[in-house]
Amino acid sequence: MAQQNKDLGSGSQAKPKKESILAVLKYLDKAVRVKFVGGREVSGILKGCDDLGSLVLDGCVEYQRDPDDNFRLTEDVRQLGLAVCRGTSVVVICPDDGMEEIGNPFVQD
Repeated sequence: MAQQNKDLGSGSQAKPKKESILAVLKYLDKAVRVKFVGGREVSGILKGCDDLGSLVLDGCVEYQRDPDDNFRLTEDVRQLGLAVCRGTSVVVICPDDGMEEIGNPFVQD
């Protein structure tokens, strides 16, 4: 019995904590843009996140899509305020500074 306890005690060494695959903590209190499954896009100030990729955004704004073309954003926005974004629906997280939209290189003229 003493041998079993000794074995259990020696096997419980502290393992190094795994780092999250998402390195979004460096963007805390900075503007980010988030794209979701289904095509919605929002931007806001990142206030927090968890290991599952869920985000808390303050001053969140949703960009409205064109009713005729779901892949095109319009100039219309909807103010959301403080929002919690579920990590399983997040597709892309990118900093809002320096982001610019480019034309599709695969579209034939």
